[in-house]
Amino acid sequence: MSRTLPPRIPVTSAVLWLLAGVGWLTGEAVTASAFPAYSYATNYISDLGVPDVGSFQGRAIDSPLSAVMNTTFIGHGVLFALAGLLAARAARSVSHRAWRVVAVLAVAHFVGITLVGLFHGSQASADDGAIVLHVLGAAVAIVSGNVVAIVAGASSRAVGAPRAYRVASVVLGIVGIVSLVMLLVDSGSTAITVFPDGVWERASVYTIVAWELLSGAVLLAGVLRRRAGVRA
Repeated sequence: MSRTLPPRIPVTSAVLWLLAGVGWLTGEAVTASAFPAYSYATNYISDLGVPDVGSFQGRAIDSPLSAVMNTTFIGHGVLFALAGLLAARAARSVSHRAWRVVAVLAVAHFVGITLVGLFHGSQASADDGAIVLHVLGAAVAIVSGNVVAIVAGASSRAVGAPRAYRVASVVLGIVGIVSLVMLLVDSGSTAITVFPDGVWERASVYTIVAWELLSGAVLLAGVLRRRAGVRA
């Protein structure tokens, strides 16, 4: 009897994850370059998406390319969700429950990051109450994105993922969740200041971006190896 090989995650997911990661870093860098005196350490990422000029929570806000960042937020959510859904569909026969969780979380990330792109972290949002949707969206997006990395890493042995990838995925997700907790602790206390808020926030978000880039690169490398093997 022939051995049944595990299903391969489609190359489309790899491309989408790579596009999501590169798109995020590019959109953020372009928007930040037009924001006077923007600091990656002290400013929040969402400051880049605020269309108003003024101040919020003691930070100067002036993002001429806010539309670029908001498009980046929503575009990232779309790409992340599509990649997750396609990957979950391909892997459901060997690890149905785990990859169903990945699919649900990928969609949750899309919903959360879309709220971030539509409702801004600004004084105007604080005044009209829309800030609640912004904060909720950011929390959902960060938590779901990092948990996707953890679940995918923990369950991807069934689809032939190398051990180094599985370990790295879980570590990235845990670091992201811990960073979010530290952001809440640091920002909510005057007695504890380990790093500026922008550092903790980026640590909680960049773990998702790093996982996307890692996943895309590993998947594409696997495709190239298989094709090389066929040719040989």
